[in-house]
Amino acid sequence: MINTALSGWGLWIALIGACLGTYFCRAIGVFLSQSINQDSEIFRWLAAVTYAMVAALTIRLIVMPLGLMATVPLWARILICLLAIGVMVSNPAKRLVPALLTGTLLMVGYGVIR
Repeated sequence: MINTALSGWGLWIALIGACLGTYFCRAIGVFLSQSINQDSEIFRWLAAVTYAMVAALTIRLIVMPLGLMATVPLWARILICLLAIGVMVSNPAKRLVPALLTGTLLMVGYGVIR
């Protein structure tokens, strides 16, 4: 039953439906964007919730990782994160790429040494 639905026109209909749904929502967003105040309380709340979710997911990746990162000890993950944060704080003008590079190279270096 599933093989029949996924073969032939089924995939094309699913793709067209997904595209229509996506672009319809985007069109509504563009249409309504002129009347939305970005400094309103709802947008400040949404920004706070978004930052909180990103922080929670980051902490979860560090403390309870899945897959290959779970083989790295917790002390090494925390140390690498602290070093990357130190790089970010040390140069406020250009901070994101060097911090990401520091964390990536240290994690790869740990994997190579181990």
